[in-house]
Amino acid sequence: MVKSRLAAVAASLLLLQTANASLYSKSSPVLQVDGRSYDSLIAKSNHTAIVEFYAPWCGHCKSLQPAYEKAAKSLAGLAKVAAVNCDEETNKPFCGTMGVQGFPTLKIIKPGKKPGKPIVEDYHGPRAAKGIVDAVIDKIPNHVKKLKDADYAAWVAEGGPKAILFTEKGSVSALLKATAIDFLGVLGVAQIRDKETEAVEAFGVEKFPTLVLLPGDGKDPITYDGELKKDAIVKFLSQAASPNPDAAPKKEKPKSTDKAKASKSSSSFAKSSASHASEEAKTKAATQTEETIVNDPTDSPKPAVAAQKPIQLEPAKPIASLQDEVSLQQKCLNDKAGTCVLAILPEDEVPSEKTIQAVTSLSELHHKHEQAKRNLFPFYQVASVNTQGAAIRKQLGLSSSDVEVIATNGKRGWWRHYTGGELSLTKLEDWVDAIRMGDSPKKSIPDGLIVDASTLPAEVKVDTEAMKEALKGKLPEGMEMMMEEIDDEEYERLMNAGKEKAEAEAKAADDHDEL
Repeated sequence: MVKSRLAAVAASLLLLQTANASLYSKSSPVLQVDGRSYDSLIAKSNHTAIVEFYAPWCGHCKSLQPAYEKAAKSLAGLAKVAAVNCDEETNKPFCGTMGVQGFPTLKIIKPGKKPGKPIVEDYHGPRAAKGIVDAVIDKIPNHVKKLKDADYAAWVAEGGPKAILFTEKGSVSALLKATAIDFLGVLGVAQIRDKETEAVEAFGVEKFPTLVLLPGDGKDPITYDGELKKDAIVKFLSQAASPNPDAAPKKEKPKSTDKAKASKSSSSFAKSSASHASEEAKTKAATQTEETIVNDPTDSPKPAVAAQKPIQLEPAKPIASLQDEVSLQQKCLNDKAGTCVLAILPEDEVPSEKTIQAVTSLSELHHKHEQAKRNLFPFYQVASVNTQGAAIRKQLGLSSSDVEVIATNGKRGWWRHYTGGELSLTKLEDWVDAIRMGDSPKKSIPDGLIVDASTLPAEVKVDTEAMKEALKGKLPEGMEMMMEEIDDEEYERLMNAGKEKAEAEAKAADDHDEL
């Protein structure tokens, strides 16, 4: 019995260790960052960085890993590629303060005007190495001065060590931008085009690109003849000035308000993380219960995180139904509309199992993101009575008898078709994630489906709060007003019932006038 218990405990420890293990090894080109080192390595760095917030159990994180490491290799010496394991207990408060709601979350950190106050932007581009590299390079600050024949001499005369790249290109390369950042404030870096003949002749440049170092103090210029690689260039320029190391600021003691804020963010993040984990890996070991059993409670400065209870999610409401052509055009099919996900329902007297699964999965997915307070595009079901549904099927070449799931963007004029077969929550979520990241193939919407938004009637919006306020004090004591949303079919039924009642009462009134 004792042996079996020991074996069970050992297995649990091994399973937990595997679940919490980092996706990136020590030899990985991806920089490992935590809540303590982020400030000095990323926030106060002169270099742009991209940071992935992940959990080891996350399937999408594992899928991203090869592309992310490839991007890290491509950006070596140009920008930082880092990752934070948000499943580590000590990182949870930090991930919460960074607004992490799901995994993986990618953020580009660009140096701001004030040191230590970077600009943080969410990355929603393709989950491919090229897309990540292009996005990060676009955010590298440019401290390279572009010179012409008219102003190069004045810049050189300012004194101090300088470097000039003579090139045939008009744009500044990421390599030169990164080099200028390394020597920011200690060595000026400039670029001169080949067409600036006076400057080219003054420095005796005969080929392009050519890098020239001006050591200063009256010393002669030195032409670089090595490889155009970052490390080699930095070594060459270092004979005139030492490159700047990244800032290593003094640690500041957190204020009491900061502690409270971090605790609140940690709690919010942990709830979101637990919900995400349970959806994606219900059978895996990265649960709060196992962490609490294994960890020594004294290691956690915030016991509230370890004592957290599972989230009780409300049942998902069905996604809204668009019953007529105008409502569909108002919501999605106009030239001002953003992305919509549409489930186009077939003409079935009794909904098929496939139709029910599609609507249920989309409803649960929409509800999941709504509960996590993520800004996701709207989901709708297009009722079979909506004539526009048939027009969409015909113009897009969709099946006339099956439920079809598509995404549209009226403003940009594209549509995407779900072709994954199975209409499960997991499959549809992968498809929606691909749309968000720009990885899903798209087609142009045919002419005629998208209408001019200015020609549509204004949507009728009921201010329920204003109605409640207006009726306050007018209802009998103990009675409260409750508003319940009804669909178009129920609205039409109630209107017809009212009309029939009015006609019957009018007829009864006329009968009193007859003998």
